[in-house]
Amino acid sequence: MSSELAGKRCLPCEGGVPSLDADAVQAHLKQVSERWEVIKDGKAIRADFRFKGYAKTTGFVNAVAWIAMNENHHPDISFGYNTASVLWETHAVEGLTENDFICAAKVDALVDG
Repeated sequence: MSSELAGKRCLPCEGGVPSLDADAVQAHLKQVSERWEVIKDGKAIRADFRFKGYAKTTGFVNAVAWIAMNENHHPDISFGYNTASVLWETHAVEGLTENDFICAAKVDALVDG
């Protein structure tokens, strides 16, 4: 899925701004792949990924970490032999911001080419 979000950069967020409301979350969700689901009562998005072996899984995790460092927006990542889960949320606002969806779109671009 191609998304304008993947071409954007995250903006610094130190709090003091509102998180996205439910309508904005749904609008942003339409701009990322269907693998992303809203969790934690609308305060986070998560996607699960499967790979063919540990090397591909760790390569993916490292690539997501590189995206996170470049965007200065850091997900929770858990992984095993051939699975990985990525969770984005903006802790400073205790909810979702456009930054979360920008990073999700960048992960989509990584996986889907």
